[in-house]
Amino acid sequence: MSTRYQRSEELLERALKTIPLGSQTFSKSKTQFPLGVSPYFIQRGKGSHVWDVDGNEYIDFISSLASITLGYNDEDVSNAVKAQLDEGVIFSLPHQIEMQVAEKICEIVPCAEMVRFGKNGSDATSGAIRVARAYTNREHVAVCGYHGWQDWYIGSTARNRGVPVATRELTHTFAYNDLASLEKLFADFPEQISAVILEPMNVYAPAEGFLEGVKALAHKHGALLIFDETITGFRYANGGAQELFGVTPDLATFGKGLANGYPVSAIAGRADVMKLMEEIFFSFTFGGETLSLAAALATMEKLQREPVVATIKKQGQKIIDRLNAIIEANAAQHIMSVAGHPSWSFVLIKDAAPYTQWHIKTLFMQEMLARGILTFGTHNVNYSHSDSDLEKLFAAYEEVVPMLVTAVKEGTLEGLLRCKPLEPLFKVR
Repeated sequence: MSTRYQRSEELLERALKTIPLGSQTFSKSKTQFPLGVSPYFIQRGKGSHVWDVDGNEYIDFISSLASITLGYNDEDVSNAVKAQLDEGVIFSLPHQIEMQVAEKICEIVPCAEMVRFGKNGSDATSGAIRVARAYTNREHVAVCGYHGWQDWYIGSTARNRGVPVATRELTHTFAYNDLASLEKLFADFPEQISAVILEPMNVYAPAEGFLEGVKALAHKHGALLIFDETITGFRYANGGAQELFGVTPDLATFGKGLANGYPVSAIAGRADVMKLMEEIFFSFTFGGETLSLAAALATMEKLQREPVVATIKKQGQKIIDRLNAIIEANAAQHIMSVAGHPSWSFVLIKDAAPYTQWHIKTLFMQEMLARGILTFGTHNVNYSHSDSDLEKLFAAYEEVVPMLVTAVKEGTLEGLLRCKPLEPLFKVR
């Protein structure tokens, strides 16, 4: 048992007795954080900083899987939630805050004419697929990116145990920035595809005309276009990637940063399609839970009132530029590169003989965590990340990048590891 993470490891051992993986989320579990060199439990957070149960402080660049856009415990959001708590959390009839949040989304998001709420991104994507199937009277779906844990999507990945074969056979993947791969699906399943759902951007930017081409192909073949903006929404622009790239889908799904970490998601889109929500079954006891909706309203109002998105982009661009310079200065291009949008960028670690990317990533995480940087290889920037935070990040990279280069070159990586290497969960992008 490690000294730095002793309490975390004790709690993990206890949690594993009652919780599979010891976590509710794969990406927060021991599958993503190497045992012996990682914290497993966060005690509290404020702004861009979090403290684990051992008292170690970190600058958090995971931002709760990009759900934190303003910062932990943002005062405006917390005050809105506290005020709503005095009125109540859930009732026997709707609370007016449901329509207030729906109206605000319709005001901000280009495609939004009507809105329904869920709790997780998976609720929203699954609801969007169900209503698209109802609207088109078709069953097949074309997917690109990650769209949640539900059967209709996860059956198309390597994590498909428990998903009926009949369900798996209805979902088909196409490649990002490759219109031909989507066109082939329409040829292989003529008049059978109900919807094309994709993350409008993930690691790489859309090629010129790609999103427009996806929309044209979908409509040409009678399918609806759905943008999964679970991460890009309220992060790339106030109105999401659809605003940034100027391509309006028929439906869009949101979650994560919609409420600065509170559990709420949304499906928004064309009124004629959304009206079918009255016919399909998409209904939750907690769909109108007021605390998360109060957080959502406060978050969106702050996005409109302050330069949140512009600041996130500015700080994120500093990270991309500086890390690229560090990689170049250390001739580390054969080991790592940087990609993505400034608000959500990725450290892409590569195989470098004699090591796999997982060996290298494990050492990377071990050393970054030891330096007080909470990361697993992304920069999920939020409004509270200061220049001081960035300087500490850069100082860590200045030490860790040359260490990786030397370890690969001299074949000494195993000797530096204080844990077992990570293994891939699955690849979906």
